[in-house]
Amino acid sequence: MRVAVTGGGGFLGSHLCEALLRRGDSVVCLDNFSTGDPANIAHLLSDPSFEFQPADVSLSVEVTGRVDAVAHLASPASPPDYLRQPLETLAVGSRGTENALRLALRHDARFILASTSEIYGDPLVHPQEEAYWGNVNSIGPRSVYDEAKRYAEAVSAAYRRTHGLSVGIARIFNTYGPRMRPHDGRVVSSFITQALTGEPLTIYGDGGQTRSFCFVDDLIRGLVALLDSSEMGPFNLGNPVERTVTELAEIVLAMTGSPSEVKHHPLPVDDPVRRRPVITRARDVLGWEPEIDITEGLRRTVAYFGARPDRLGTSAAAIRGGQSETVPLAAVKTTATAQQAIPSPSAAVTGVASATSPGLPASAG
Repeated sequence: MRVAVTGGGGFLGSHLCEALLRRGDSVVCLDNFSTGDPANIAHLLSDPSFEFQPADVSLSVEVTGRVDAVAHLASPASPPDYLRQPLETLAVGSRGTENALRLALRHDARFILASTSEIYGDPLVHPQEEAYWGNVNSIGPRSVYDEAKRYAEAVSAAYRRTHGLSVGIARIFNTYGPRMRPHDGRVVSSFITQALTGEPLTIYGDGGQTRSFCFVDDLIRGLVALLDSSEMGPFNLGNPVERTVTELAEIVLAMTGSPSEVKHHPLPVDDPVRRRPVITRARDVLGWEPEIDITEGLRRTVAYFGARPDRLGTSAAAIRGGQSETVPLAAVKTTATAQQAIPSPSAAVTGVASATSPGLPASAG
């Protein structure tokens, strides 16, 4: 199978590319690295079944040759990213999704959408099952991501009804693991970065809010199962074990042996208080459920971060005192430039360099 993966240079996208290649598929990775990292796919470039194509999916999505499936993961996905890039986030969720759908339609290909638990907003129903319609503030600061994904689901479902396109929708809950950026503002990456550098751990609110943390390998198995099916869903993909943010901080501190203290900051606007998926549908239909517990998953993630001390110092400074949309992107180094990661021909380098300039995003966080 030949699969086009938008946002393939991002955290989840790169893991999906790798998993597909591992099982024998061919992959076309499309990205402009607005929030992804060329280093995520550098080790895949020598694989003859892997092709990188610089692309801004909000402008167009063109892939030559056969396409059997399209996995649309392109979008900023962490709050600091989408709060810094509100219009770009809306564009990739709307125009970018439509362009990816048109690519799938042209090739009569399977299409899967990486949606999010954020479509439930600050839920009034707990835990959240797919039948719940959500509680979203459509004009709040987080709405640029929430509503972009809600529109992406709506237009994907419309393509299925109107054109008979094979569509699958995954609602992804908090996912963590290697290749997360230490400065991305997500709670797991922030806690690990702060613990390893001795910085205070930033907790928003009283720390009693809950999340359900799914290790990336488990999440990718769910996306592949959805890709291989003909089901639309939507399917909740996440770990149904609920933990408070304070509990997570305690685990990270114990695992790293860090002397870091904990500091509390005001809760962001519209931040969900409780979050836990009902995964019955994914279990019954896709035969999927998480297998890696948080201790093992965090151990692997801490090891990944600890092996990259050059990134931790700058990232810790960027998130010191609570990361927000005011932290400039330029404050944080990347592990590689596009030119270092993407080899000749020179046209590809030029295309990537252009795509990484300020513009619309194609990276999956």
